[in-house]
Amino acid sequence: MLKMSADRGCWRERTAVLVVVCLALVACRRGPDSESGPEVGFSTAPDVQVAAEKKGLTVLVVEDRSFTNQDFIAYVEALGVGREAQLDAESLSRLFDRFVEEKLLLAAARKQGVTSTEAERQDYLEKLADAGAALKAEAAPTEDSLLDRLLVEKYTALIFQTLRVEDAEVAAYYEEHKRDFLLPERYKVSQILLPAEDRAVEVLRRLGTAPETEFRRIAAGESVGPEAAKGGEMGLFKPGDLPADMEKTIFALQEGRLSQVFESSYGYHIFRLDRRFPPQLLTLEEAAPAIQARLVDEKTKDALARHIEELRATLAWEQRTADLFFIYQGNEP
Repeated sequence: MLKMSADRGCWRERTAVLVVVCLALVACRRGPDSESGPEVGFSTAPDVQVAAEKKGLTVLVVEDRSFTNQDFIAYVEALGVGREAQLDAESLSRLFDRFVEEKLLLAAARKQGVTSTEAERQDYLEKLADAGAALKAEAAPTEDSLLDRLLVEKYTALIFQTLRVEDAEVAAYYEEHKRDFLLPERYKVSQILLPAEDRAVEVLRRLGTAPETEFRRIAAGESVGPEAAKGGEMGLFKPGDLPADMEKTIFALQEGRLSQVFESSYGYHIFRLDRRFPPQLLTLEEAAPAIQARLVDEKTKDALARHIEELRATLAWEQRTADLFFIYQGNEP
């Protein structure tokens, strides 16, 4: 049985912020580079000056806290889709929906008395600073907003801590989706890659019917391929993983046999088919980790969605979409 709880890994892995960010990034569309407005930083506003005038207007109230267009703009830019992004009204609307959800969770966290220690805050800020080093300074969120997200993450960990995936659920999923766990025929392949054709022909002649140990020795000493240090072992491949002409050459070999010199844009290859694996159905035990991860993900998303709906019904909140700097599309409560 798999239990989702704070004592099974870092609680930050079970966060609403991550869900929110992922959904938000999916909703966004990057467009070509364009000049951004001097105030709001979005190229979508039909009149930048009008959008700038709206930046101080309140667009969301949750309990005793108000949030403006400027807060929403900072939120979007902190996701890395700000000044360089060309966001249409639909994308901005979905981002605003995510923004509302995060603020509802934040209000619930505060009402629940969720707090963070100084050590947690410092650790959180340091890790975010490392992860966001590539962000431009003007897109960096404020420290207060980051610490708000820390509270949201701790709060959502409480939502997820009782979720479980039972062994029976894993077994039922396996029986219903067995086709998903059928591995196709696979091939273990090695190569010696050389920069010149005459050199490749000479090496192939030297190998002849030499044992595998000699192939490995020459691959390690003379191949210019990235897998030379591993004796030329490229790994496992299934049909479709390699270029068609390369596959035709390799997959026609018998186990332990070498190909003729094969030319590509990388150089001149001598392939070895190390082993051929027939199609194989993973056992329940082999498939269980992947099934558990899928079911955990599904249950996490469902639990978060249900909880947000409960917060919509129980918290005092109002979204003022008419005051947004863009035309809001859809999902009014």
